[in-house]
Amino acid sequence: MADAQLLLKRGPSRSTWLRARKARPQLVLSRRPRRRLGTLRWCGRRRLRRRLLQAQAAGADWRESGCLVSRSAARRPKTAAPSPAPAAAPAPSCPTTLPIPPVRPAGPGRALLLLPRDQGFTFSGICRVTCLYGQVQVLGYTISQGHPAQDVFSTYTHSRLTINAVHYSVPEKSKKEVKREARALLRSHLNRDDRCWLMKNFSPLCSIVMLEQLRTSTVNFLVSHPGLSYVFVQESPTFQINSEHLALRSVGIKREKKKNGLRLTESALSAMEELVTVSCEVDGCPVILVCGSQDVGKSTFNRYLINQLLNSISCVDYLECDLGQTEFTPPGCISLLNITEPILGPPFTHQRTPQKMVYYGKPSCKNNYENYIEIIQYVFSSYKREAPLIVNTMGWVSDKGLLLLIDLIRLLSPSHVVQFSSGRSKYMPNLTPDYVDDMDGLYTKSKSRIRNRGFQLAEFTESLEFADEEKESPVVFTGHKLICVQSDFAFRKTPRNRESHNKVLRDLAVLGYLGQLQPPVPKPLYPLHGLTPYQVPFNAVALRITHADVAPTHILYAVNASWVGLCKILDDVRGYANGPILLAQTPICDCLGFGICRGIDMEKRLYHILTPVPPEELRNVNCLLVGAISIPQCVFKSQRGLEGTIPYVTTDYNSKLPGASEKIGARETEETREEKVHPKPKLYRKIN
Repeated sequence: MADAQLLLKRGPSRSTWLRARKARPQLVLSRRPRRRLGTLRWCGRRRLRRRLLQAQAAGADWRESGCLVSRSAARRPKTAAPSPAPAAAPAPSCPTTLPIPPVRPAGPGRALLLLPRDQGFTFSGICRVTCLYGQVQVLGYTISQGHPAQDVFSTYTHSRLTINAVHYSVPEKSKKEVKREARALLRSHLNRDDRCWLMKNFSPLCSIVMLEQLRTSTVNFLVSHPGLSYVFVQESPTFQINSEHLALRSVGIKREKKKNGLRLTESALSAMEELVTVSCEVDGCPVILVCGSQDVGKSTFNRYLINQLLNSISCVDYLECDLGQTEFTPPGCISLLNITEPILGPPFTHQRTPQKMVYYGKPSCKNNYENYIEIIQYVFSSYKREAPLIVNTMGWVSDKGLLLLIDLIRLLSPSHVVQFSSGRSKYMPNLTPDYVDDMDGLYTKSKSRIRNRGFQLAEFTESLEFADEEKESPVVFTGHKLICVQSDFAFRKTPRNRESHNKVLRDLAVLGYLGQLQPPVPKPLYPLHGLTPYQVPFNAVALRITHADVAPTHILYAVNASWVGLCKILDDVRGYANGPILLAQTPICDCLGFGICRGIDMEKRLYHILTPVPPEELRNVNCLLVGAISIPQCVFKSQRGLEGTIPYVTTDYNSKLPGASEKIGARETEETREEKVHPKPKLYRKIN
């Protein structure tokens, strides 16, 4: 009892004081109110907090006028008449532009954003951005008035995006004429009250942006799984519940601090400017290879560069050589794409169909480097040299990874090599043309004895498909220009949690691909087990497990409930009586898409495949490849509408079956023995 009395007399904790400070961030409490706060009970602190919020709401004029209200004005009672403003000039400390971009609600799920020149708005969430007047830039892509609306995804898995008002040239007009022109443009989009508010706060060279709520079938499918809604918007307690907060919340976004936004170094911006200039030349089709260690910002640089190029040219080609963190396809693929639309989000929000794609089947090329090089050679042969090509490479740049990168430079013959380095990354030598000439790769030898600066690859050029005019003369790979970029890309990943974070990103990419199965908005979502699969006869397709040796008697166990690549091989597999048809080697063939083998009907000898690939493309599929890319567990365990026992999920799983593990014949480790004592849920491959 004595302890309870002592606790009642104790002052508020540090968290209570911090909450009180956050409730009134612009008005600093002096020492006396601070002592008073320590003697108040919870009801008194609640009343004081309400008064602070009222004072903050009364100080909303700060943002419109650009000047701070004095403390005496903030403490003025509600009934007191405002004193007339002095005729003297404003103080030098008062900014002439709006310190914070004002936001105004413009109806359900809509908000207006007024951005002065050279100011930005950093946010998290998803929305549709339309520039009503002026010009803004998001992730390097410029959105001007009259351009179509763009879907923007600022997620918590990547750096927050910022809507920046950029300088635009206007003819010499008076402020009155500019306002009249802006009012005429806004008349078809906004009502009278919104137009009056905008014209009241209007300033020359500002930009007016409409933010609208965005819902797509892919986003709805992602957030339908428990625990994935945080990817787009994270709810956090706040005391600043004002009209701006409510307007942004109705759109589905949240204001973030400027320091959380994406920032590029001066060297990165300089490299981008040089590459855009080269690509916009008359015959400018450079091959740009981006390399560097993990977590230095290569993918972010590629997105920004693609958006910058799309401001000036109509399309950009992209060659994906990173198996683990692919940009436009599910993981485990090497692909060539033609990009014509801006990239304003992470990979799982813009899954696209490539021009040419091969399913490698693993997130890493270790222990199978030769096949990796051959696949890149096969995909690169489809590059028509009609647009700039950006090549994305792996973050493995040490030991054999560096030798493999040298082979890629000799094979692809890039005109520019952008090499990223960071203080946190491991040492990597500068890949100058002389260094590449003098070093032996993993499969190529040094060409330093050749007098000219170029070098010829006989072992690679024999099978490359070049045009007729290029076949007449020998192919000579000239030296490249090295562009070094120093990165200070800050990220929360550490060597301890990097693998788990990358696994989450791979699962999100697979879920983003499966989101294409859903009907367009506003139709409701369908659980995957409620969709009708395709029926594929055993004798219509061939099977191959790419990542492990599986006994033929257990091949169907490995295929059922697996992520399968829908491929096209040159051999004709039709004509067999029963099947299944098994391939002895993994072919290098085109992959047309992916799907899930939902079940196997042994009586009718049919595979049940669930895939978003259209039927006209499925007619060309005659091979199913199963790799190490797995279906996310939430697809099996967390789908809505599941009742009773969850299929394919069990703790009774025999890991000694051939094909049940990648390490065949390996000795049991302590972790394996621990798992046998305390088994975890795993996929149970059962033949229906």
